[in-house]
Amino acid sequence: ELEDAAKIDGCSLFGIYFRIVLPLSKPALATLTTFTFMGSWMSFMWPLIVLNSEHKYTLPIGLQYFKSLHSTDWTLLMAGSVMALLPILIVFVFAQRYFVEGIKLSGIKG
Repeated sequence: ELEDAAKIDGCSLFGIYFRIVLPLSKPALATLTTFTFMGSWMSFMWPLIVLNSEHKYTLPIGLQYFKSLHSTDWTLLMAGSVMALLPILIVFVFAQRYFVEGIKLSGIKG
């Protein structure tokens, strides 16, 4: 209905996309962005299989080096885990308002 109203008002297809469709899909895009970032940032198996140089390993693989057969350096492992988690928390904090907006819009009856 919003697209038809915009067409009647003389809005172009690009105007409909940028003024109506894109703002309404921001909560879904923010959720998709956050989950995609989380999945790629904390990826373990694919970089372990593909990478052949220790200099290119990702953070989860680097955290695995703190665990050994006979002992685990828990302090370094927990500090590294917090450092690996910080970018995900930052992305979530910036995308949080879109999550709330999506929940708010989905609760509207009508």
